[in-house]
Amino acid sequence: MPYEGTKRRTCVRFKIPGATASYSTKKLLLSDKDYDEEFCPVVDISRGGIRFLCQKSLERDSDLFIKIRIPGERVPFDIKGKVRWISAYPQKSYKNQVGIQFNPYGEKEDNNYPGILVKIISLEQKFSMQEKTTGEKGNEKFEVNDK
Repeated sequence: MPYEGTKRRTCVRFKIPGATASYSTKKLLLSDKDYDEEFCPVVDISRGGIRFLCQKSLERDSDLFIKIRIPGERVPFDIKGKVRWISAYPQKSYKNQVGIQFNPYGEKEDNNYPGILVKIISLEQKFSMQEKTTGEKGNEKFEVNDK
């Protein structure tokens, strides 16, 4: 059964064709490339969180450090979040899908830089408008058939 999501969301979820996420469960230095998993397909994203596919099973409530790459954007952005749910995704080439809630935006230690929110809002406007004008909900051609 496809993921339906919770109806109580306050942020608009949108798809960015070709977007990927790399994550780590430990804090990385800027030059460090030791991610737990890289180039995980992003299913959808919002101001408050992200859903992506991955091979590894993550623990609920664990902290993640995420790098998000957007096609056509020169620089990826880093954001911190917490695993809120994980479910099996057996019909495709990835084993799991995971829902991450972003940490709040602000100046406190574990908060995300407020400029990232501005970036996500601009992506939301760009890709939500694209969905409205084309009628497309995104492109999920990143899936690989295991047969």
